Amino acid sequence: MAVEKVNSSSSLAEVVDRILDKGIVIDAWARVSLVGIELLAVEARIVIASVDTYLKYAEAVGLTAQAAVPAV
Repeated sequence: MAVEKVNSSSSLAEVVDRILDKGIVIDAWARVSLVGIELLAVEARIVIASVDTYLKYAEAVGLTAQAAVPAV
């Protein structure tokens, strides 16, 4: 994937359109411990993408197979 550099300014609509087209994943993990005792653990995964982009990603990594199986 090549990085493009454009000298012209982009409007907010163009930036949002590009983000939704490509998608962004923010994966954060933090742990606070004192003397070996875990006090707080935070895990977060934020996905910003269009539904179509997310479904393509989910299918590629196998996330849709679990959702398709009915509960017994």
